[in-house]
Amino acid sequence: MSELDNAVIAKLKKEGKTYEILVDPKKAQDFLSGRNNSIQDVLVVEEIFYDAKKGTKAAHHEFEKIFETDDVCIVAEKILKEGHVPLTADIMREAMEQKKRQIINLIHKNAINPTNGKPHPPNRIEAAITESKAKIDSHKTAEQQLNEIVSQLKPIIPIKIETRELSITIPAQHAGRSYGILKQFGKVTGEKWDNSGSLNATLEIPAGMQEELEISLNNLTKGNVDIKILRSK
Repeated sequence: MSELDNAVIAKLKKEGKTYEILVDPKKAQDFLSGRNNSIQDVLVVEEIFYDAKKGTKAAHHEFEKIFETDDVCIVAEKILKEGHVPLTADIMREAMEQKKRQIINLIHKNAINPTNGKPHPPNRIEAAITESKAKIDSHKTAEQQLNEIVSQLKPIIPIKIETRELSITIPAQHAGRSYGILKQFGKVTGEKWDNSGSLNATLEIPAGMQEELEISLNNLTKGNVDIKILRSK
């Protein structure tokens, strides 16, 4: 159970009545994002209310009809997942900062500097986001905002989103372990194994990840790998 001093009221209106629970706001967000799966840890009081401020408890006999269960913890989960949880200023700032980090990482992986074909460092992307005053929407995923944010960065830095198709040849002694690395970085669209066990693979990959892929393969094969760009789009 959480401390009462930190509590906020999560509420859900259902069939003409409002049901409320007292929750720790940070732990509630962790629960909703999957970082915590214990509803008991989120609740400040293991009780359902009509009005939490007044302490007016909800009638348990209604739960089976309204929530299809009389288990208070399951009812609380439904209120948390389907209802509204107010966010404190600290949580909102933390959520926005986390969303910004996700966007920076996504841009670093998917976009390049077209003047040299390499990804921008994360700190340069962050500086460009600040300078451009790019608007980040806390309600959208990083993926949903990628194209829009990149467009806002173009007046500040040369940047474009690019996908590459690579031809990668790996000798037999490293082919098995290398194949797992290829699947981690992109989509294997073709593969050919010769009689010696060497692998020639075609890999579709976000352009910004090519450099990291090359480092991983060179470390594994001690530089005994051949990588060519077939096409970019």
